[in-house]
Amino acid sequence: MTSSLSSNARRNFVTRKGRKLPFTLLGFGSAPLGNYLRPLSESDCDATLEAAWDSGMRYFDTAPFYGFGLSETRVGRLLKKVDRKDYVISTKVGRLFEPCAREEVNSGFFIDTPQLRFYYDYSYDGVMRSYEESLQRLGIDNVDILYVHDVDAFCHGGREASEAAIRTLLDRGGWRALTELRDSGAVSAIGAGVNEWQPCARLLELADPDLFLLAGRYTLLEQDPIDHLFPQCAAKGAGVVIGGPYNSGILAGQPTYNYAEIPAEIAERARAIDAMCRAHGVPIIRAALHFVAAHPVVVSVIPGGQNVQETRQNAGLLNESIPAALWADLKAKRLIHPQSPTPACA
Repeated sequence: MTSSLSSNARRNFVTRKGRKLPFTLLGFGSAPLGNYLRPLSESDCDATLEAAWDSGMRYFDTAPFYGFGLSETRVGRLLKKVDRKDYVISTKVGRLFEPCAREEVNSGFFIDTPQLRFYYDYSYDGVMRSYEESLQRLGIDNVDILYVHDVDAFCHGGREASEAAIRTLLDRGGWRALTELRDSGAVSAIGAGVNEWQPCARLLELADPDLFLLAGRYTLLEQDPIDHLFPQCAAKGAGVVIGGPYNSGILAGQPTYNYAEIPAEIAERARAIDAMCRAHGVPIIRAALHFVAAHPVVVSVIPGGQNVQETRQNAGLLNESIPAALWADLKAKRLIHPQSPTPACA
């Protein structure tokens, strides 16, 4: 028997306010279109986004940080060509930008960005300003989902700093701004886009998020959220979008993990998983995408595509079946969590 999924299958998510968001199982993560590690031409970005649309993707995620506005502007060009009711769009708040000297640009992995530097601002006014500036770059009247961006230890430098960012968000009115936007109908859902599961669990304790965009922490290599975050999400009706399903490269044949060099223990585990996948005639990248899409709290998976080929490849991967025995063997060898949901047999 084989397990099967479909990239353009719909997973309808109902928000706390009863609004329905019709996610496609496969969405488009547009961080790479912010000139991630290399500059991209406008025509190449247009072609990549059109390939995503033609492949059936109808959920698009972006953020001001991705190329310091480049990603939002590029995604916006596609969205202005299509009917607003035909897609779901999310962006993020938490950073603002100011002009600076070229040597002060702090764009990190993003190359050839506008000459700006960012600073974190999780205040009421900061959230509202960030949202309005995103609408201008996107060229649309509203977004469906607004995530607060990067209130995690990965970006702030430690668990205490992450907690401080969350407290700032709550104490200085940032979450109140998000709630007002949701209550007014300006956005349908609010939540957090982060690189760790712990801030999501914390926000479930302290606030009322609808959705999380969790990047890189629920993958074929890592399943900690199964024991911690995901049961809380299920109990409180929160959905999860999975970003970074390839752990920033290692599960797609690239020499990076979590945007850095691959630690030895991670490389060893990846080799073991890859060997098992090969024994079943399955590319590890295909298994990686199928695996994360199978969890019932997951509403969409958004691998990034930096060109037409990668985008079409991602769409094709979910449409190709996988022998169900692969999942059983991975569990038997304790290479994935024994309670991991896996795709249903077909």
